[in-house]
Amino acid sequence: RCSRDTPAPGVNALICLSNSDCRQQGKSVCYSVNWTAGDTQLEVLNASTGKRRDSGAPSRLCKHALFARWIRLYRKLVVRGASGMPLYCEAKQAAGTYQTVKLQWLKGLQEAGLGTWVRKPPEQENFTLTV
Repeated sequence: RCSRDTPAPGVNALICLSNSDCRQQGKSVCYSVNWTAGDTQLEVLNASTGKRRDSGAPSRLCKHALFARWIRLYRKLVVRGASGMPLYCEAKQAAGTYQTVKLQWLKGLQEAGLGTWVRKPPEQENFTLTV
C-alpha cells in the first residue's frame, strides 16, 4: 500500500518508489534515459550496468565523467600555489552544501521509515584523474 503521508520535505515522492507493494517487480524496464540542456541527443543506458546501450561506454553522468568536468572548473578557479589535485572523495567531502543536503536526505529517509542509504565501499571514491 502506498502512503500519502508527508514524512519529511522532499521525501514524500519516494514513498511509492521505495515501497515494494507499489511496484511490480520483474516488470521494470532494463534501460534508463537522461539528457540535459545543450545535449544533442538522449543517452540511453543499460540500467543494470550504467553503460550506454549503443556503445557500452560509461555514461556521461558517471562519477568519473562528472569529476572530470569538476576538475576542469577547479583548474580555472584554484588559488595560485595550491598543490596537486584532490582525490574524488576529498573534493566531495569539501563540498559543504552537498554534505549538508546529503545529511538532511539521509535523515529524511530514516524519519520516513524508508530505511538507510546503501553506501558503496570507500575505495570506489579514492581516485583522481590524469587529465
